[in-house]
Amino acid sequence: MRGLWPKVSLGELLRLERRRAEVRADGQYREIGIYCFGRGIFHKPPRSGLEVGDKALFLMKEADFILQVTFAWEGAVAIVSAAEEGMYGSIRYPTFRVDETRCVPGFLLNYFRTHEGLQQLIKICPGSAGRNRVLSIKRIPVVLVPLPTLAEQRRVMARIEELSAQIHEARTFRNQAAEEAEAFVTSVHASLSGKRTKVLGEILKLDEDSEPIEASGCYPQVGVKSFGGGLFPKGAIEGTGTTYRAFNRLYEGALLLSQVKGWEGAVSVCPAELAGWFVSPEYRTFRCIPSEARPKYLAPLVRTEWFWSKLANATRGVGARRERTRPEQFLNIELPMPDIEQQKRGEALFAEVDALKHLQAETAAELDAFLPAILDQAFKGEL
Repeated sequence: MRGLWPKVSLGELLRLERRRAEVRADGQYREIGIYCFGRGIFHKPPRSGLEVGDKALFLMKEADFILQVTFAWEGAVAIVSAAEEGMYGSIRYPTFRVDETRCVPGFLLNYFRTHEGLQQLIKICPGSAGRNRVLSIKRIPVVLVPLPTLAEQRRVMARIEELSAQIHEARTFRNQAAEEAEAFVTSVHASLSGKRTKVLGEILKLDEDSEPIEASGCYPQVGVKSFGGGLFPKGAIEGTGTTYRAFNRLYEGALLLSQVKGWEGAVSVCPAELAGWFVSPEYRTFRCIPSEARPKYLAPLVRTEWFWSKLANATRGVGARRERTRPEQFLNIELPMPDIEQQKRGEALFAEVDALKHLQAETAAELDAFLPAILDQAFKGEL
């Protein structure tokens, strides 16, 4: 049991080792970044020494243990892999060497991915809540790490890796199923449409229920996830908490488009349970013309990558600098569209896909919960 594991000061296990680089104007330097909550390292685009300027850079070596200064309190902890050997980090990425005669680096990293480990990091990151917390390297010895024998650490790590591999495999299968479901929707749509095409303005009309904001009012908000993630409820906002003069009220079957992020799939159809909720004027609502389009047919279609590509082509600019997708641009998009009777046929087929997606969402939540539970068990000595 973990109660029998001795606790060792983190200061005994880590040795600060920094390697400041000589930045040359004609050199190329690729920096790293670290995701929060122990989610690993990412690579930034290379920059010339001229672009780096006077910024201090430090060389990364395989097996370096990094506690990112400004976000350690959010679990920005990582181990440098062979893929990052020779890359660089700023002064905010202090590198340490783990005493491997006493501790397996991966065991230490996984400890800081647990709730208990994260709480210990928070304690050595003084400052006010939010972005003002900064890691105090001098306080690292305050952190106490449960440390069994090397043999036990290796056994625990092997078990974590085995179970993590199973979770990864399950996620891979789930992602494949999601891709196949989307491919099914677009395939059925193409088959039902045949050569029939419509401009969106022929099947949809801009229809907004604008609600003037009153200071004493309370307005439950809805957001739209990008990449076909659909609608989600947000907290309510009081009338005094916004500078907008009006919100758009949602209604069942409304096709909701984010003017700002529509080009990356922030578009969805409002279900009955979110009717009556509110969105900002940056979200535009369109109603199906009854003789031309059915909301239940469009709902799965507009969440496909195929549909997003149509939006991207109708929006000027590149990436974050894209202009807003205006209603007139949106309604001018031309695409294949079956008639109403064929849409009814498609709805029956899409209902099966929708049921599968709900199951996939539940499975995804379960998979996300597995690893934290495994780590918790591991550091209780129950794995």
